[in-house]
Amino acid sequence: MTAQPPSPRTVVVWILRRPTALSEADQLQLKTVLAHCPELDALTRHVRAFAVMLTERQGERLPEWLDAVRQDDLPSLHTLAAGIDRDRAAVIAGLTPSWNSGVVEGHVNRIKILQRQMFGRAGFALLRKRVLLVS
Repeated sequence: MTAQPPSPRTVVVWILRRPTALSEADQLQLKTVLAHCPELDALTRHVRAFAVMLTERQGERLPEWLDAVRQDDLPSLHTLAAGIDRDRAAVIAGLTPSWNSGVVEGHVNRIKILQRQMFGRAGFALLRKRVLLVS
């Protein structure tokens, strides 16, 4: 009786999760899967390198990551790399600074939801009151 192989969804979860967050059993199973599939091993390296760039705000490393992706035979990642390359300067700018406008975008989204809830029946005065009362 042989062990059941992990599902593709499980393998994806293992790849996308931080390596330190995986249990020892999961790490061992992932290592076994990656040993049997060199393409998946290369994909895992690229995904984790990109995750480090995102979390540690290292946009200056993007060109070397794109070059590394192009060297492997992974067509789906080549498509991603081509898309990133079309607007490389914007992606690097988005990965580099430690600040972002997420809080402001959240407030704008909340106000738009309030406006949609009123179905355009009320004017700016009511919208203003609802925004100020929620705050």
